[in-house]
Amino acid sequence: MKIGELAERTGVAPRLIRYYEQQGLVTTDREDNGYRAYTEAHVERVTRVASLVRAGIPTRLVRVLLDTEDAATRGEPTCPRNVAEQLAAELVPIEDRIACLTRSRDAIRSYLKRSHHEVLLQQQRVPSTASAG
Repeated sequence: MKIGELAERTGVAPRLIRYYEQQGLVTTDREDNGYRAYTEAHVERVTRVASLVRAGIPTRLVRVLLDTEDAATRGEPTCPRNVAEQLAAELVPIEDRIACLTRSRDAIRSYLKRSHHEVLLQQQRVPSTASAG
């Protein structure tokens, strides 16, 4: 398949797919005419990369995670010490982002309640603070 079809199937823009390739997160062969040739495996890979990036994981760490997953598929050791250290170091900024988002969510909810527009919370299907953990 060509990049346009891959983009449509994954919901990831062609430009972003090319960026993933530049970062070494996705690899592909070229056809004789120079076009990239993608397979079903690329659909899964691009979807996986995009979900990790949307989760806030930097591409340098996405590569480490994918390499670890690939090693597991090959039956190799999957989490050497340096990978574990990188993952542990990444937890601090992730926790900070979660805390910031939680404060923002709570501030918006509070404002809506005080402005008597609480009904909008149900219309937006915003989870309650109690279910946020």
